[in-house]
Amino acid sequence: MRQTILPALAFAAGAVVASHEKIDIDHLYNSRMMKRGVDAAGNFNMSFFHINDVHAHLDEFSSSGTDCTRPERGCFGGYARVKHAIDELRPQYENSLFLDAGDEFQGTLFYTFYKGEKIAETVNQLGFDAMTLGNHEFDGGDDELGEFLLNLTFPVLSANIVSTHPALNKTILPYKIYEKHGVAVIGCTTQTTANIANPGPGTEFLDVVSSVQRAIDEIHATTDIKRIVALTHIGYTDDQALAAATTGLSLIMGGHSHTPLGTATPAGTAPQGDYPTIVKNANGDDVFVVQAWRWGQYLGYIDVTFDEEGHALAYHGGPIHLTNKTAEDAALKAQIKSWRGPFEEFAAEVIGFTNVELVQSTCQTEECTLGNVMADAMYEYRASEGADFALVNAGGIRAGIEAGDITRGNVLISFPFGNAITELKFSGADVRRILEGCVSRVNQFNGRPVTSGFQVSGSIKIQYHPALAVGSRLVSVLVNGEEIDDDAEYTIVTLDFLAGGGDNIFELTTNFIPLDLQDEVLTRYVRDNNPINAQIEGRIEVVDTVPTVPTTTAGCVSRVNQFNGRPVTSGFQVSGSIKIQYHPALAVGSRLVSVLVNGEEIDDDAEYTIVTLDFLAGGGDNIFELTTNFIPLDLQDEVLTRYVRDNNPINAQIEGRIEVVDTVPTVPTTTAVPTSTRPPYIPRSKTTTTP
Repeated sequence: MRQTILPALAFAAGAVVASHEKIDIDHLYNSRMMKRGVDAAGNFNMSFFHINDVHAHLDEFSSSGTDCTRPERGCFGGYARVKHAIDELRPQYENSLFLDAGDEFQGTLFYTFYKGEKIAETVNQLGFDAMTLGNHEFDGGDDELGEFLLNLTFPVLSANIVSTHPALNKTILPYKIYEKHGVAVIGCTTQTTANIANPGPGTEFLDVVSSVQRAIDEIHATTDIKRIVALTHIGYTDDQALAAATTGLSLIMGGHSHTPLGTATPAGTAPQGDYPTIVKNANGDDVFVVQAWRWGQYLGYIDVTFDEEGHALAYHGGPIHLTNKTAEDAALKAQIKSWRGPFEEFAAEVIGFTNVELVQSTCQTEECTLGNVMADAMYEYRASEGADFALVNAGGIRAGIEAGDITRGNVLISFPFGNAITELKFSGADVRRILEGCVSRVNQFNGRPVTSGFQVSGSIKIQYHPALAVGSRLVSVLVNGEEIDDDAEYTIVTLDFLAGGGDNIFELTTNFIPLDLQDEVLTRYVRDNNPINAQIEGRIEVVDTVPTVPTTTAGCVSRVNQFNGRPVTSGFQVSGSIKIQYHPALAVGSRLVSVLVNGEEIDDDAEYTIVTLDFLAGGGDNIFELTTNFIPLDLQDEVLTRYVRDNNPINAQIEGRIEVVDTVPTVPTTTAVPTSTRPPYIPRSKTTTTP
């Protein structure tokens, strides 16, 4: 196959070197071109520059995302660098777009102090062709976002957002067609926004895949446009799923998951995929998926060759690293610096000192030192009032704090949401279910995904086994050194955001009182406990074994109905066509280990018919939920009489139909919190028949 170096490639090794670190270029002719032998000169070449998850990093920053105070250690990003780079690059490309994949809000004092005002003023100077919305754009509610959108000078795209809010309804478009380039850009936003941000009641987030496909179909039906790309804020994994489930897309530029791809590998970071990652769509065509990590440290660049039908044939490009070797736009730099004045004196106040780095980067998947400090601060704040432990969502911990002085600015950057502390009271049994939801990432009350990791205070210790089934992973809970009592009441110190249903850790409640603000509670704790020496203490521990217990033939495995939470008031027996294993030392609601039906592991997606009694079908002993959708058949005694006659003589044996086990499958120890959203297995009758 003849390889034709695309025109833009020459620039990558030339002009860029003058003011940027050299771009590492990947060059691929994909399977479609190789099969067809298409001459690249006969197709359309288009360049895309993209950025995502800037999170209010208007100015340059250190490797941890905080203000760059030590240039010798490296300064990165900042919109003055982005502007200089894009102003130098774009004139080299006749056909190019510059796109923003969302989450401009939240992360530095530029947002905390100014909200969206200065962000809008900045991005309007960058020459963006479009932006999609991230979940953090909704943190301040629809009114705040609406004001921001009305101040933008470029289109905002999200095909799966429907809103009755006047400003949002006026400004958010499903897609934009760029006639000059013969290309359409479709936007979309993560459906989890309703759970992890604060959109108004009139704003909905529809299914991403169907919304994007509907937009593609509309473009095909109403225009001659063949080249269609997506600008998304749904995460790298979901971007790949979107590519695979749709037809008509050739390129997806994403955000939300802060995923390093290709050469976007700053110190201590490994790439999590190729740039681009190539996915086959529903028709078997190639779709290129890209993302540019986070904060504006990298400017994404990909050059795509399309055939006449809009299929992606070839690419070259790579993430451009914006370091202190990269020049800055002087005018924008000065403007951003001038905005610091009103908040810099307040932010510079030193409130304490930490002897260790307070790490944020691991908070979503394991115990982290900054999470420990925050949770301990919350617990100490209410311990004298009888609090038992504190729980905070990892998603609310936005940046680490380096060893050294701790300033008010550090606190506000790390915890920028303005959440208030509150308290919730639960029975021990419900605390188990809440924590089971956290380690299984599925809420055990409503069956929906938990959308954040978690951190806890030192007054609680949790052990879980990630190889067990979702809904059955919690192994042990100690509160103040004692095993949790299912019948006792416990007070959890948490955030008003979580109490209101955020991240689906708790069920939505309005029965709570907001107390002091999170940042003020942490500030007092740092002052009172100066210096900070936070350590990893095993508060959230992964185990690959569970305690052994004597074998017993106790009845129902947890004796608590998993649909209504009330006690099951009888043991149970089963036919020889089913075999059940359970571990009575595991937490209530987490004891079931294995179910075989007719010798095969039960299939969560299949339908099963259970033969039982009308008494049980009607809610007796609380084994099933009450139902009237059953038909009484023969009487129990008549059925047994016929069975005895037909199987005379009877030689019944204990066969291990209901078996107690004291081990579970072992897996390599890992501190990663599972991300499966499969609901917990609970034996439930789809069709209940009575003899």
